[in-house]
Amino acid sequence: MNLDPKDRQLLLLLQEDSKRTTKSMAAELDLSVTAVFERIKKLEKLKVINKYVALVDRKLIRKDFMVLCHVKLEQHRKEYITQFEREITQFPEVLECFHVSGDYDYILKIALKDIQEYREFMVTKLTNLQHIASTHSSFMIKEVKSTTVVNLE
Repeated sequence: MNLDPKDRQLLLLLQEDSKRTTKSMAAELDLSVTAVFERIKKLEKLKVINKYVALVDRKLIRKDFMVLCHVKLEQHRKEYITQFEREITQFPEVLECFHVSGDYDYILKIALKDIQEYREFMVTKLTNLQHIASTHSSFMIKEVKSTTVVNLE
């Protein structure tokens, strides 16, 4: 998709703070309020912008124990993959799930209160899924970088 420079600047502004007023973005982009509004609607219609969300401070809600869990399936059969992906998306603790290449099949990003809550998640949820051969977990020591802004260059 070809985006002109103003669309790119607008997308950066929205990614940084989607609650900014159309008026403030118009001033920064040297466009009219109407032009900014129309560009936003166009980007939404084209599905370049697919949703607006509120980013929650995980520490304040006591869900800042972050785990990266690598999951290996018993086999790469289509039905195993389909079933795992359908089931893993039902767990609210799992923020992200990536089907990856390499030694493991999936990497899960999981947000919990603490190690005890992770143990409970492993025992009652993850290890109850069928077709999991093995898991390997890493725990976050420090978040060095976390962003939702996609580079548009």
